Amino acid sequence: MTGQQAVEAAIERRRSVVNDAIDEDLPLDRPERLYEASRYLLKAGGKRLRPTILLLAAESLADVDPLSAEYRRFPAADGTEVDVLTAAVSIEIIQSFTLIHDDIMDDDDMRRGVPAVHREYDLSTAILAGDTLYSKAFENMLETGTSPQRSVRALSELATTCTEICEGQSLDIEFEKRGAITPDEYLEMVELKTAVLYAAAASMPAVVLGYDDAVEPLHSYGLDIGRAFQIQDDVLDLTTPTEQLGKQRGSDLVEGKQTIITVHARDQGVDVDNLVSADSVEAVTEAEIDEAVSKLEAVGSIDYARERARELVASGKSHLDVLPNNEAHETLDSIADYLIEREY
Repeated sequence: MTGQQAVEAAIERRRSVVNDAIDEDLPLDRPERLYEASRYLLKAGGKRLRPTILLLAAESLADVDPLSAEYRRFPAADGTEVDVLTAAVSIEIIQSFTLIHDDIMDDDDMRRGVPAVHREYDLSTAILAGDTLYSKAFENMLETGTSPQRSVRALSELATTCTEICEGQSLDIEFEKRGAITPDEYLEMVELKTAVLYAAAASMPAVVLGYDDAVEPLHSYGLDIGRAFQIQDDVLDLTTPTEQLGKQRGSDLVEGKQTIITVHARDQGVDVDNLVSADSVEAVTEAEIDEAVSKLEAVGSIDYARERARELVASGKSHLDVLPNNEAHETLDSIADYLIEREY
């Protein structure tokens, strides 16, 4: 088994556990259409990377066997037991909430290879579904069984994360209307829009289990690898076939989104606003995307993005020294590399 296969097996093992927990923690309720829409993307798939990172951090801190029958409850630093799996479900619910609202704002048709929620249902139902998931995430985080003081800290972390995600989404929209932005501005945007949820996932076990000294290092690990993850998404949007990507390749270019690739290319004198002539994702052709990618490769913009991602992963991994040396620690180290080696 290769290193990447081992990481994917570790992710799949925890993905299965999280999927079962989602069914338990987010049951169908009335009105049925609302809850079907709320669960729609959760049931459509996804790697469950964020809850996997949360569970691995908890396993490392508490030295819990991932195959244990008692996997839901982890020993805290003070000897009590905490339902860490419920916290993991909360993080994945927040992720689904953001995807529903992102697709509405971008008017996207597809997500995870299926119609977006607002396409499968309707706009009003999709908005309500996202709002419902947002609320349910906080309800879930209250059910970990940790101490009242740590529970308040966990809720505060989740609330701050959600606010920052909205700030990042707002910057993303603003940047579409601007000309040049700097690499630092781009990294600030993706930190808020994407990386803070990885940071919350990585640090939440330290919060609810009471390992206070590990909170900030794990948060920094999540920020770094989360930014690297988004940069790799920028690369994959241009380099992965449409069928494998689950959406139209090059859609970021067509929609005028600022990415680390286009920021660099603009600095090299490329007219990134006119790399493609199609005015919609439906109208763009593969040949047009191929030509645009060739121009970006010629000025080194895609290689530049890959190098920035590698630098961030190396920085992120340096923060894992706070964890005990065990298998979960090693897997977190490997997952950081996997995030920039994956092909979809």
